[in-house]
Amino acid sequence: MLSTLLAMVVGIPIGLVAGFYRRWLDPIVMRLVDVTLAFPFLVFAVGLAAIIGPSLKGVVLALGFSQLPAIIRITRGEVLAVREMDYVAAAIADGAGDGHIIFRYVLPNCASPLIVQATVAIPAAIIGESTLSFLGLGVQPPTPSWGVMLTTAQQYLSDAPWLAIWPGLMIALATLGFNLLGDGLRDVLDPRSHR
Repeated sequence: MLSTLLAMVVGIPIGLVAGFYRRWLDPIVMRLVDVTLAFPFLVFAVGLAAIIGPSLKGVVLALGFSQLPAIIRITRGEVLAVREMDYVAAAIADGAGDGHIIFRYVLPNCASPLIVQATVAIPAAIIGESTLSFLGLGVQPPTPSWGVMLTTAQQYLSDAPWLAIWPGLMIALATLGFNLLGDGLRDVLDPRSHR
């Protein structure tokens, strides 16, 4: 959750500014995002974790910065759509400042897709943390982690397979739970689904 929060706190303002001020900042930000999106999420996270070093802080930073490009892209896309709405044009014609328009009109109307994206990003972070810990790049023993539990269970697979089954099952249930939460939030927060 901390890595997703980090990605949201850093990515939303960058996406807001890139989408609202399209002329010079948007092409620069989006080319950087495109370059980072060329790397798969876990490969990018493993590379960052290897650079930062194995620790809880390193895992949060690596996963947060790996999720950042997707958050920036989604925020920018929503801002571009909301910026063309009539109420934003009316606020501009009324003489409202950029800050007022962004925080009063644009950001609140971009909130529901971003909330749904956060609930979808959390399962990716859970799997990413487990992968990094399994590879020895994440949380280190004796700190509890499902990835560390799976690493430890490898040597006991023939004698005690449940040592690997339970952490794997918990990873699957946690990711499924957050994905179902994201689907439910999307249905609740999507105004087109209400009649």
